[in-house]
Amino acid sequence: MQKPCHFYLLPIGGTATAALAGLLKEAGERVSGVDAVLYPPTSELLADIGIPVRLGFDPAGIPADLDKVIIGNAIPRSNAEVQAVLARGLPYTSQAEAFGDRFCRTARTIVVAGTHGKTTTTALTSHILTAGGLDPTALIGGVPCGGRPWRLGHGGWTVVEGDEYNTAFFDKGPKFLHYHPHLFVVGNVEFDHGDIYSDLDAILAAFRAGVARVGGSGYVVANSADEGARAAVADHASVVWYGLAPESTLSCSTWRVDAGSLHAELHWDGRSFDIEAPLVGRHNLDNLMAATASALLTGLTPEAIARAASTFPGVRRRLEEIGDAAGITVIDDFAHHPTAVGVTLEGTRQRYSGRRIVVVFEPRSLTAGRSVFASAYEEALTKADVVVVAPVFHRARLGHQALDRNALVAALCTRGIEAEAVPDDADLLSAVRGHLRVGDVVVCMSSGDFGGLPRRLVGVLQEEP
Repeated sequence: MQKPCHFYLLPIGGTATAALAGLLKEAGERVSGVDAVLYPPTSELLADIGIPVRLGFDPAGIPADLDKVIIGNAIPRSNAEVQAVLARGLPYTSQAEAFGDRFCRTARTIVVAGTHGKTTTTALTSHILTAGGLDPTALIGGVPCGGRPWRLGHGGWTVVEGDEYNTAFFDKGPKFLHYHPHLFVVGNVEFDHGDIYSDLDAILAAFRAGVARVGGSGYVVANSADEGARAAVADHASVVWYGLAPESTLSCSTWRVDAGSLHAELHWDGRSFDIEAPLVGRHNLDNLMAATASALLTGLTPEAIARAASTFPGVRRRLEEIGDAAGITVIDDFAHHPTAVGVTLEGTRQRYSGRRIVVVFEPRSLTAGRSVFASAYEEALTKADVVVVAPVFHRARLGHQALDRNALVAALCTRGIEAEAVPDDADLLSAVRGHLRVGDVVVCMSSGDFGGLPRRLVGVLQEEP
């Protein structure tokens, strides 16, 4: 029996690195890792499967018997353990390359890419293929409700979220270039990640490189209604289009949201069929169609896909209801790009019709905190009734490029939106509570953990008489 390889993940706490750690562990390898701090749900997932994690970077703690170090894209070259790995000549690779080599190279891989909707589409595609008996391996950039962000399968299919962010400090190309696609899904392409991409053309170049990885027997699956997606896939010979347009390969003639679920009539290869999924929002119609088109290309029937989609459990931090207390519903959501913020709020209106929507928005990422998106955030946030803007997380790093929260709030107020920019030294939770009344739906939006705000808010509300 072959001795298991010892993989050491540096760091291990990100969703993608934790998912890879889980896959390697389930595949019979020995896995350990390090991080500065761990947060739920990855801390809980790693503990559940017994992967040892050391907190605090220290070169003395690097295992002497490791076979390979897997370095995530959140760690800089200046990290003390990275410096030790380089100085000692230890073998290392990136998270994306390690996953691609082990789980994609010999599989038929579905890479789900796009500026928005990747996580929901990846999770839904994996769910449909699993329910359809294809037994896929999957790596998801978020945690499915009641599940894990990975799945080890043996059916010859792999589904992976294709991130356009850079791979590692030693590999500045997008992560999805390592995934050997049979199907490459492009849901939408917009300017994002302003810290590593100079403009939209630079992002389009990255997506075109991903599309070019699809060989002669594969397909590109693209959103016919998205200008960026059309530009990214224009040069590929085998494109399967999905969208509302009747000429799309997979088209939709009617759709609606009813009782918290999305219903649509779809058309494929001369056939019409109905599909339902427990999702809301126009953006999730796109996600549902992308997953459906991909599943159809695997050979699953429309009937099998429709049965599976109706049982999709959803993804944590995608309009995830944390709790109800004092007549107020608290939601946790990952949306941070202005387009995602806007469509998520539209979906919130559909799910909680007739209720007042209060948004607590944290400009967390290096993109969200930039002034270049000020007008786009203004438009997106007008879809709420009340807006509370938390401090810009990377204010010091962004300097003069940072979002002017006071100007944003002033613009929202002139448009009739109750809005506040909470001072850096103020208690955010207390400020939010001051805006709330019975019947409100509070949507906490951040690409980070937001200091546990959603659950802390529920706790405060539960303690009130």
